[in-house]
Amino acid sequence: MQRGQFSSKFGFIMAAAGAAVGLGNIWGFPTQVASNGGAAFVLAYLALAFFLAYPALMAELIVGRSARANAVKALPSLTDSPILKLGGKAVGIAGLITVAVILSFYAIVAGWMFAYALAPMLDLIGLSQYSQWFKDFSVVRNVMFTTLFMIATILIICGGVNAGIERWSKRLMPALVLILLLLIGYMLTLPGAEEGLKAYLVPDFSKLLDPSLLVSALGQAFFSLSLGVGCMLIYGSYMSSSENIVRVGAWVTLIDVGLAFIAGLLIIPAMYVAQHYGVEIFDQSGQLLNGDTLIFSVLPSLFDQMGQVGIIISLAFFLLMSLAALTSSISLLEVPVSYVVESHKMKRPTASWIIGMLITGLSLIIIFNFELLFGLVIAITTRYSQPILGLFFCIYAGLVWHRDKALTEIKKGDQHAEYSIFWRIWPWYVRFVCPVFIVAMFVHAL
Repeated sequence: MQRGQFSSKFGFIMAAAGAAVGLGNIWGFPTQVASNGGAAFVLAYLALAFFLAYPALMAELIVGRSARANAVKALPSLTDSPILKLGGKAVGIAGLITVAVILSFYAIVAGWMFAYALAPMLDLIGLSQYSQWFKDFSVVRNVMFTTLFMIATILIICGGVNAGIERWSKRLMPALVLILLLLIGYMLTLPGAEEGLKAYLVPDFSKLLDPSLLVSALGQAFFSLSLGVGCMLIYGSYMSSSENIVRVGAWVTLIDVGLAFIAGLLIIPAMYVAQHYGVEIFDQSGQLLNGDTLIFSVLPSLFDQMGQVGIIISLAFFLLMSLAALTSSISLLEVPVSYVVESHKMKRPTASWIIGMLITGLSLIIIFNFELLFGLVIAITTRYSQPILGLFFCIYAGLVWHRDKALTEIKKGDQHAEYSIFWRIWPWYVRFVCPVFIVAMFVHAL
């Protein structure tokens, strides 16, 4: 069976950036900013994204392209030791489980975005009496839109690398960026936006060494770049050997971090615009509202205050959120699907539907036990599981894999790679610095 491969550098960058740029950036990042000291969190996130997440991203991309396989096969192939082979397989399987659980809660939130995008459409055509149902939290609505979102994701993955992932990523990502920039341009003209910019851009340096802030920022960096679960490893396995993998990885990181930062330029000022319009944005303890309250209460209240133009802005905003969700969900589903296709020789459409429906079933379990499971699942997977798995990916790429083999892989796209600044730093950095920092931050937090 011939493996798929991205047809161009642009196609890969759009797909990989799409995997990275999702609700983690446009929903997760601004809400983390709101609940973790504003600009101090932004500064910590930017530092950790470049100094810890980028080297870990490169580890996944290089290993993936070298092995031309999913994580369960790729990590054991880096060593001849039976014990380390077994450990690599265990890490790969843990990544498969983690990514499935992430997609199960991700699909629920994405379903909310779909529903909120449909509500203003009904308002525009004069069916406002029905639009409120799409905004009200209910089991029926959640089940319906979670299932619809998963079906959309499954249909794209059925198309494979070129006809599915690459084709749709090249369409969705430019649309996402355009809508985001248009919304920011409008929002910054409104009263209250300047105060929001100050809260977002002027840090309180005393909060920078707060352990919980640092762990949250690290988890956000790994979550937004889809690290530790094999997404980037499998995308790397589809990359052409002629591409300069170091440069492409840098582009993916820059786009991801840049769009997260730009999303904050929309969400945080929008909160203060909402305050100007009389919407409550602080809780009883004086902290900025965040999470579900921010996206599904504060901002819709702002849009309602803006009259007819608010309907258009609401439609554009939730369409943006839906596109962001879809670009990431296809990468999440691709991880277990590629494993089943390659390891068990199942046809891609069959694997996509079986795995997609199993994950949808997991989503439904969370929906029917929402208060108990939703927050718990998010915390376990994004704050702890992803960085810990990312740690093991770094260990296998830096300590287990022979550095000459890593250099050989990098040189396929850059014959002079051994003389580059990247090669002088990355091997020992991913071997020692990344693992030590990740472990130290977790120990300090615990």
